[in-house]
Amino acid sequence: MLKEIKIAVAGTGYVGLSIATLLAQRHPVMAVDVIPEKVEMLNRKQSPIQDEYIEKYLAEKELNLTATLDGASAYRDADFIVIAAPTNYDPVRNYFDTHHIEDVIDLVLSVNPNAVMVIKSTIPVGYCRSLYLKYANRGVQRLNLLFSPEFLRESKALYDNLYPSRIIVGYPKLIADERFKEENEAICRIADISALEEAARTFAALLREGAIKQDIPTLFMGMKEAEAVKLFANTYLALRVSYFNELDTYAEVKGLDSQAIIQGVGLDPRIGTHYNNPSFGYGGYCLPKDTRQLLANYQDTPNDIIAAIVAANNTRKDFVTHQILTHNPRLVGVYRLTMKVGSDNFRQSAIQDVMHRLSIAGVKIVVYEPTLREDSFDGITVVHDLKTFKSMSDVIVANRMADELYDCIDKVYTRDLFGRD
Repeated sequence: MLKEIKIAVAGTGYVGLSIATLLAQRHPVMAVDVIPEKVEMLNRKQSPIQDEYIEKYLAEKELNLTATLDGASAYRDADFIVIAAPTNYDPVRNYFDTHHIEDVIDLVLSVNPNAVMVIKSTIPVGYCRSLYLKYANRGVQRLNLLFSPEFLRESKALYDNLYPSRIIVGYPKLIADERFKEENEAICRIADISALEEAARTFAALLREGAIKQDIPTLFMGMKEAEAVKLFANTYLALRVSYFNELDTYAEVKGLDSQAIIQGVGLDPRIGTHYNNPSFGYGGYCLPKDTRQLLANYQDTPNDIIAAIVAANNTRKDFVTHQILTHNPRLVGVYRLTMKVGSDNFRQSAIQDVMHRLSIAGVKIVVYEPTLREDSFDGITVVHDLKTFKSMSDVIVANRMADELYDCIDKVYTRDLFGRD
């Protein structure tokens, strides 16, 4: 068992809150957020996000977890600071917005420069080494920065940390290539590589200690390689989603039984029956931005597949929109904005892009989304009564089917074949 380690976590989204909950089983954790309502809920042992295991652990477990708005106070005494601040990729400017991460780093350096910072946010390949160069040029004397990619699902974030597929921690390593000479020199000036390698092993031990699963595969590698693992892993998942969506498109166009084809394909053990349920496209926190960021990283590298994965998602949403329009609806009802079963998150959900396409086509839309209290969403009317919603809609569009729609199944357009994600 590790000695007591003081931990702060910057950000309480799926990544930050699941890590904070995991580590607070055995160590004191301060969770930092900028939204007062989220902080108040956490201090009442209530989860601000929908996640069965986070909700259960907050309510039932003895956790040493305190939430605060005061980042400086939380970081001042911490040994490890996990950075789970939001990032976003802007495809128009080909720019990955990481300023929230650097805001945290700047604050940590001002109050506790000896702390070890572990970035958990999604970032472009090469970002961490660029920070060593940036802060060395700024005159910083010491930077203790690691990167540990997160592999979790929305609404199952804590479960995926309790039973992780693997643990990966990247630390600064010198690269024997003249192209990285300036970065190497910066790392040598402001980083203690051997100490950070040891810190990487301690952080991995913290994650293993909090997990239920035993014998977790654990890898230590350079920071660039760790960053690449995250982007390539998520892009592969997007590839799999896109593959089965295009299979489903073919079946729908040709009048074939898509479910039968997918089942037959999946029984090959090299392919498997997982992650094969058609949808309106991949969405959520990571896959859309990670695929586009990886494609941006490929600017000077030959590729076909990576670009196709990004393009395929748009093609799928165009096709879904076309299929809905063939019904000549006067009013389309969108059932749930969320992307996954059991989730209350609809950030970058594919159905929103379908809605946008329908609006451009001049179709009137209403939304049923029980997590919304507002009467409108992005200028579209929100109907709070399900019975009214079903009655007024000519076509009901559902990325994922639900039992409460079976009484109006003749109105429903969905490509959910298996009733799961």
